[in-house]
Amino acid sequence: MESYAIAIAKQALYLTLILSAPPVMAAMGIGLVISLIQATTQVHEQTLTFVPKLVAVMVTIAIFGPWALFQLVAFANSLLESIPVYVK
Repeated sequence: MESYAIAIAKQALYLTLILSAPPVMAAMGIGLVISLIQATTQVHEQTLTFVPKLVAVMVTIAIFGPWALFQLVAFANSLLESIPVYVK
């Protein structure tokens, strides 16, 4: 039972990493581009980076949302189906 709990925790952490990767990568990419633009123009305004990152993350979530929901439902389904095996 203890190894089962560890396996579930491992799967949950891996799923969290995989599902959070697209928005984080989009924000990081946009942040890099904006930082390069700010470095070349020497305009260092904090609010200039916030709005493009926010838009990029929202677009990424809109694009990858159905896939992420499918992954979450599949994980929850596998957890619920394995309950009778471990409740004995």
